Amino acid sequence: MIIKNGTVFCDDGDFRKLDVEVQNGVITAIGENISDSAAEVIYAHEDYIVPGFVDIHSHGAMGADFSDGTADAVQTIAKYYLSNGITSFLGTTMSLPEKQLVDICGVYCPLINVLHSDRAVFRGIHLEGPYFSQERRGAQNPAYLVNPDITMFSRMNEASGDAVRMIAVAPELDGAMDFIEAASKVCTVSLAHSTANCETAKNAFSRGADHVTHLFNGMNPMSHREPGIIGAASDYNAFVELIADGIHIHPTVVCAVFKLYGEDKVCLISDSIRACGLTDGQYDLGGQMITVKGKSATVSDNTLAGSVTCLADCMRNAVDFGVPLTKALKAATINPSISVGLDKEIGSLSVGKRADILILDRELALKKIIFNGKQID
Repeated sequence: MIIKNGTVFCDDGDFRKLDVEVQNGVITAIGENISDSAAEVIYAHEDYIVPGFVDIHSHGAMGADFSDGTADAVQTIAKYYLSNGITSFLGTTMSLPEKQLVDICGVYCPLINVLHSDRAVFRGIHLEGPYFSQERRGAQNPAYLVNPDITMFSRMNEASGDAVRMIAVAPELDGAMDFIEAASKVCTVSLAHSTANCETAKNAFSRGADHVTHLFNGMNPMSHREPGIIGAASDYNAFVELIADGIHIHPTVVCAVFKLYGEDKVCLISDSIRACGLTDGQYDLGGQMITVKGKSATVSDNTLAGSVTCLADCMRNAVDFGVPLTKALKAATINPSISVGLDKEIGSLSVGKRADILILDRELALKKIIFNGKQID
């Protein structure tokens, strides 16, 4: 396959008029005037050629949730993702009892990195909880919150086949610092749902954390005298997640985050729940009932409970808010891939990487999906 006449988002973060050659599911060449003899040719007509999107924080879509712990749930969600240009993802769980989490990890173990032509690739597990503070728990079920426990984490990771790629934790909890130091040798450790001050957060980053879950949400606000996790993350050059659904974060703040942390450290996420792709109504999230109205999902006390916006739309929103397209694309592709150790295979258009490629028109609407080197309907 040759993709010709497109504007390619190159791995250095710039757009160039180039051709892309694909063979056996892999990008084999990127350059000018690549010969198209004896090959399937896609003429992009100056459309944008970009990597498939990578969502490292999503709970579900189309009525399914990763906390359901079923293969059918993964299939439903993964099909929806791929139809929207999300080609790789982490399945994100909620705070639940240990046995339930271990069982979920066990069910998902044989599904990790399995290739299907009609669904995005399930790259691993993101455990959002249960090591969170009661005060900043957000929509996490308070009945299931516990202090960090590395042996519990090890049981979950073992059940998954060592497929846990991220664990979120509140660093002020008893035992959190030792937990962070140990868990960071296994996967990415993110700070989340926490009342930690700046000093505590800095200690956590120095012990091995290098990521912040949905920045600004589920943590103390940043002030000029106590910058908290938000300020500490800037000092330690941590990756930070943003939900750019227009509900969780004001557009001005979305733009400011890219300026404060730099274009290489922002990860756009959906934090989508099972209501994503569906209509208004009531849905379950981690054992709690939530209400969806328009773009907002809340629990009974009106606390926000994830989003109903997919990652592709979050990327478009970021551009609408004023984030330059190249920066928004990095935040939806290579940055999240790097943050969880997937960048050697996905996240950018580079020779030798998987041919997960999107063709977008100049309004960023999705025109074509090339998944594992094959064009899909």
